[in-house]
Amino acid sequence: MLDTNIKAQLKAYLEKLQRPIELVASLDDSAKAQEMRGLLTDIAELSPKVSLREDGSAALRPSFAIGQPGETPRITFAGIPMGHEFTSLVLALLQTGGHPPKVDASVIEAIKALPGKFNFETYISLSCHNCPDVVQALNLMAVLNPGITSTMIDGGMFQGEVERRKIMAVPTVFQGETEFGAGRMSIEEIIAKLDTGAAARDAEKINAKEAYDVLIVGGGPAGAAAAIYAARKGIRTGLLAERFGGQVMDTLAIENFISVKATDGPKLVMGLEEHVKDYDVDVMNLQRATQLTPGDLIEIKLENGASVKSKSVILATGARWREMNVPGEQEYRGKGVAYCPHCDGPLFKGKRVAVIGGGNSGVEAAIDLAGIVGHVTLLEFDGQLRADAVLQRKLFSLPNVTVIVKALSTEVTGNGEKVNGLVYKDRNTDEAKRIDLEGIFVQIGLLPNTDWLKSTTTEATLSPTVNLTNRGEIEIDAKGQTNVPGVFAAGDCTNVPYKQIVIAMGAGATASLSAFDHLIRTSAPA
Repeated sequence: MLDTNIKAQLKAYLEKLQRPIELVASLDDSAKAQEMRGLLTDIAELSPKVSLREDGSAALRPSFAIGQPGETPRITFAGIPMGHEFTSLVLALLQTGGHPPKVDASVIEAIKALPGKFNFETYISLSCHNCPDVVQALNLMAVLNPGITSTMIDGGMFQGEVERRKIMAVPTVFQGETEFGAGRMSIEEIIAKLDTGAAARDAEKINAKEAYDVLIVGGGPAGAAAAIYAARKGIRTGLLAERFGGQVMDTLAIENFISVKATDGPKLVMGLEEHVKDYDVDVMNLQRATQLTPGDLIEIKLENGASVKSKSVILATGARWREMNVPGEQEYRGKGVAYCPHCDGPLFKGKRVAVIGGGNSGVEAAIDLAGIVGHVTLLEFDGQLRADAVLQRKLFSLPNVTVIVKALSTEVTGNGEKVNGLVYKDRNTDEAKRIDLEGIFVQIGLLPNTDWLKSTTTEATLSPTVNLTNRGEIEIDAKGQTNVPGVFAAGDCTNVPYKQIVIAMGAGATASLSAFDHLIRTSAPA
C-alpha cells in the first residue's frame, strides 16, 4: 500500500510514540477493505508500539479506529486517509501515542474543560484542502477529552451516507444527527461554538488591553507582513484577524510566489503564522471588526462587544468570493451552490453542474470538474471568455463541456432540499432559459471585505471617515495612506490594480513603514 519512501518517513515519525496504540479494523469483502487492510498492515509493521486487530464492530465498513489498548477508540477513519488526509492519519497516530500536539497550552486546557459528550462525524473528500484542518482539530479534541469522539467519513466512498444526509459541500460536520458546521473551522472556532461563554471572556480580555502603537486589522499576507515590519521597529503591535491566513487558506496551488516554485495556501499560511509569532505581536484571532472611529486614538469595535484603541491602524481585511446575488443562491448555498471546485467537486461525480464565470478561475474550475462530473456548462456574462488562451484551448478540447456566452444568471432553482437548475437570460435575445443541474460553482471574482467600514462613525471634531471606491475598495495613495490621518490600508481590500499574494505582502510592508513614519512625526515635540 505505502511506497518505500513513505514507509521510511512514517517509521521515523512512529519512533516518537510514547505509549502503545492499537488499530481496530472493521472490514468487509470489498476491494477498498483489502486496500485498507494493506495500509494498516504496513503501519503496524513499522513500529513495535503499534498493533492491529480486525474484530471491529463499526457500522460503517470498511473503516478503522485508533486507540490505546484496553480502551474504546475515540478516533475513526471511515475511508482510506490518503491525499490531503494522510497528515490527519499521521497526527492521529502520534497524538494517540502520547506525542504532544503543537497547540497553545490555553487551547489544550479549554478542550479538557469542555463538559458533556460530543460525537462528531466529518464528511470530507480526499481532494479537499480545507477538510484536514477540521479533521485534525476534532481528532485532537478526541485525544484530549474522553467525552469526545471523531469520525472522518470519505463522501466518495460512502455515497449512501452523503445522500441520506443530503451533503453537498465539504467539510460538513455533524454532532450526532445535527449539523454542527460546514466549511473550514479552526480548533479555536470549534471550541468557541461548544463553549458559549468564550466570546464574553475574550471581550473582557480585549477590553483590558492598553492602546497599541499600530493595530493591524486582518491576518492575510498583507496583515502578516505589516505586523512583522511593525514589530521589528520595536513598537507595540496588535493584530486582529477573523481568520488568520484569510483567503489564502482557500487557495490550492500557488506557483507564482517568487523563490518558491510551488506551495499551497495552508502551507504558506503556516509559514506566515510562525514568522509572525517570532516577534512580539499580540495576535487576537477569531475577532471580527464592526466599526472604526477616527481620533487621536483610533478605536476599532468588535462583534463580541469589545473595542481596541491604537495610535495608528492598518486595514488589511482582504476579499471574499463574489456572489451572484440572485434568488435561490443563499437558500441553496451548501446544497448545490458551491464556491470551491477542488473541495466539493467529488461530491458531484457523474452529475450535471454549471460554472459561473469565464475568467481564469472559472475556466480552471470547469477543466477540473470535467474530469469528475458528467457534464459541465460554463456561463459567461461577456461575449467571450476572459481566461488565458492556453486554458481556453484545453477547455474547448473537452467533450463534456458546453460554453454559453452572453448569459446573465437570474435564479437558482431547487426542490427545497437541493439545487435542480439554473435560470439565465440570453443577452442576445433577452429570452429566459433554464438548465437542469445538480450543482453550481460560482467563480466570478472577489469583493473587498470593507462593508464594516460603511458603519464608521465620526464627530465634528474628528477626521472624516475612510473613503471607498464605488466597488467598495479602500482608496490609498502610494504610501498606503487613506484619507484619514493614522489609518493605512494594504492588500486586496484596497484599490491596487492587481490582487496577488506577493503584491499584498509588499503593500503590507509599505503600509507598516508609513505608519511608523506617521508615529515618529506625530509624536515629535513641537
